[in-house]
Amino acid sequence: MASVQQNVVDSPRIERLRDFVVAIGNLVESASGEPDILREGSRLLRELIAIDNWLPARYAEPSPAGYRQYLLHSDSLERFSVVSFAWAPGQKSPIHDHTVWGIVGVLRGAEFEQRYSRTNDGRFVEQGAPIRLGKGEVTAVSPAIGDYHRVSNALDDRPSVSVHVYGANIGAVERSMYEPDGTRRTFVSGYSNTELPNLWDRSKDKSSR
Repeated sequence: MASVQQNVVDSPRIERLRDFVVAIGNLVESASGEPDILREGSRLLRELIAIDNWLPARYAEPSPAGYRQYLLHSDSLERFSVVSFAWAPGQKSPIHDHTVWGIVGVLRGAEFEQRYSRTNDGRFVEQGAPIRLGKGEVTAVSPAIGDYHRVSNALDDRPSVSVHVYGANIGAVERSMYEPDGTRRTFVSGYSNTELPNLWDRSKDKSSR
């Protein structure tokens, strides 16, 4: 197992992420609507996270101060973005919304997703039990299908990493986090990194994929 992790750190197959970005761009351009994007985008994300050899180590580093969101790519027209989340053991988000469609897949470890609905008086109530998402599993959110949830690292002894695709430059979108009683606070998440992975240096392509 240690040798596999070393390959991930030292020789990331970044072309796999590039191919994914190109495929998502083509999908956003040609899809007939959000349902098509969520369905086909989920399939593409499952293919990407099925193999863990492409994410540079710096975009998977957790922090004890809080979960980290790393920008991997933003479409030039900001129609979509791809980010990685790194969760230290036991970390969790507040209840929050997204305001745009999103697809989430677990690359390493496991996460709990707790969905919420909102009552007429503005309170948040849990929709069923938390769903445990293991490596390779994918879920989706949007205002059309359900946009309120809380996410946490399901593991108490090691980090988890997930990959997210959103229908905007998500780090620049004004969103909201909530208390269970409905108290709302707006936020713009930004990103934990200032440099992006170089997807476009094709001189470093591997001869096989």
